[in-house]
Amino acid sequence: MALSLPNDPGWRLPHWPGWSRLPREGRDTLFLLGVIAWTVLPHLSHLPAWCIALTTVVLAWRAALAVGNGALPSRWLLVVVLAVAAGLTYWSFRTLLGKEPGVTMAVVLMALKTLELRARRDAFVVFFLGFFLVLTHFLYSQSLLVAAAMLVSVWGLLTALVLSHMPVGQPSLKQAARLAGRTALLGAPIMLLLFLLFPRIGPLWGVPQDGLSSTGLSDRMRMGTVAEIALDDRIALRIRFNGQSPPPEALYFRGPVLSRFDGTEWRTLIPSFPPRLQPQAELRVTGVPLSYEMTLEPLRLPALPLLEASPGTPQIEGLRVRGTADLQWLIDRPVLERLRFRAEAHLRFQHGPLQTVLGLQDYVDLPPGFNPRTLAWAAELRRDPALARAGARELAQHLMKHIREGGFSYTLAPGEYGRNAIDEFWFDRKEGFCEHFAAAFVVLMRALDVPARVVTGYQGADLLPVDGFYIVRQSAAHAWAEYWQAGVGWVRADPTAAVAPDRISRSLRLLPAPGLVAGALDAMSPALLQQWRDAWEGINNRWNQWVLNYSRGQQFDVLKELGFESPNWQDLAKLLVISLSTLALAGAAWAWWDRHRVDPWMRQREALLRTLRRLGVPAAAQDAPGTLARRVRERHGAAGEALAALLDTLQAQRYGRQARRHPDTALTRSFAAAARGLSPAPDR
Repeated sequence: MALSLPNDPGWRLPHWPGWSRLPREGRDTLFLLGVIAWTVLPHLSHLPAWCIALTTVVLAWRAALAVGNGALPSRWLLVVVLAVAAGLTYWSFRTLLGKEPGVTMAVVLMALKTLELRARRDAFVVFFLGFFLVLTHFLYSQSLLVAAAMLVSVWGLLTALVLSHMPVGQPSLKQAARLAGRTALLGAPIMLLLFLLFPRIGPLWGVPQDGLSSTGLSDRMRMGTVAEIALDDRIALRIRFNGQSPPPEALYFRGPVLSRFDGTEWRTLIPSFPPRLQPQAELRVTGVPLSYEMTLEPLRLPALPLLEASPGTPQIEGLRVRGTADLQWLIDRPVLERLRFRAEAHLRFQHGPLQTVLGLQDYVDLPPGFNPRTLAWAAELRRDPALARAGARELAQHLMKHIREGGFSYTLAPGEYGRNAIDEFWFDRKEGFCEHFAAAFVVLMRALDVPARVVTGYQGADLLPVDGFYIVRQSAAHAWAEYWQAGVGWVRADPTAAVAPDRISRSLRLLPAPGLVAGALDAMSPALLQQWRDAWEGINNRWNQWVLNYSRGQQFDVLKELGFESPNWQDLAKLLVISLSTLALAGAAWAWWDRHRVDPWMRQREALLRTLRRLGVPAAAQDAPGTLARRVRERHGAAGEALAALLDTLQAQRYGRQARRHPDTALTRSFAAAARGLSPAPDR
């Protein structure tokens, strides 16, 4: 029955007969369409709106054809739709090459191919496209949720593949799913072996930007940009200390250092002086270094926010790390994959030149024509006899006291600032987030002829570790100041600590109001939501550590556990070849044993055929039980009814809707008993 067009007065949706009443072809098609929809679902945030609409319409159309047993459309129609989809893809991305257009076309091809399911080979193409589409998800995300969803997709595709190899009868979906699961489990040892021993050339996945947020640290800062990051509760990094953990107020993770100010925006410095006249790092440390392990989520910057101050260069596979004069650690490309490495830090340190160098002038310069009231205030402070000869340290303490006692407030929503934002902050609003305090402090120190700069990064961590790791979130993004003091070097000054000491000493950050569900859970049980989040983040951390960050170093650690003293690539290759060869021999032995095994259904069938031949009933191997039942009735009449009824039961058990997995031994015994009451009948 072909479906009419929707504008046909006689058109109506096909009647749903119920799942159990569907013919097998329709049932299997609907199951496959459900698997395809599940596989495409996580891609919705990456696909153009037209692709989502087209895929939905095509899958719904194919489902209606399966229910109503309608005719499939002509291939010419599909070619036209495919050409239109290709044109829309080019219109959306201005190219047909690359990740986004490639995934879009793969989804379109998958949907359109369902309208060509005329033969088994068409189904195999759909299975292939489905497995390919599963892989494309990992180009966007490697999260545990995506992996779990794609595991379900693989199981569903394998189940559909099993159903396509069961041409006889109507096996249940549960039976096919169990067989698909067992088949996948048989391949699991090989998959695990390849995961553990196959040589790692780089990170497991290098293309996806898992966790890469639209917000995050940047190499530039305006008033309010750090406050935007504070609304992002996603994880920025995890850190585990080897030994006693330092207090929260000591956790400063140094990111971009911003020293160039144009009146509205802070950027990284472009030095005005040759290298020999610029201030150098000159790091001076005291005490025992603090060793830690860090798992860094993807950033938008080619920088590592290491704990201050890191004296040695961290070693990261596949990346070249270099230090700068302002204690930043830079790499040769943005961090687009999760990184795991070890490093050391000295919490007690000094850095920078002890004596004045010409290059420090870059850290005093201010743009002309901005913030006149702040400049006038600086001149007034210098005329104060108590501060006329004050050094950098005394001036910084005076400003900190002014912030602490001057009625300033710490807020996530200070509102928009105008052209002279520093003037507004000091004299009008007196409220802001950390970047307002840091920028205003640095501008005033420069106006007092003290070299100063803004440092951005993260400060503090969640108070309790999860799975041994302290979590630093994007909401911990912070900005603080550094000023230069003769004989000491660069000195950290955090104005936020003066107005909101709990933000630094206890990592108590300002957070936006929770949503409806989170607010309801928090009202019922304040600790419940936190417990759920900690449990989930602990599971995610293990997934990250043992799967996504499994590297060459960990491969060699596995070889050491197996007894190799100094493992190398040759040892890894030998072990892989030996293991695969052993598994191949075991598989060949099992295949030989399975080939010589007698199928219990065949054993039962042979026994029944021998009995029927002895009774004079023609019985060939290709005859169905229903055919044999008809011949028994023709041969033996009413006397053979019991035997024929057992053959009808066997027909239902083997090929019916509720087909059995194994033969019924009771039926075999009953058949033998019924046959003993019969004798070979003469030919009629």
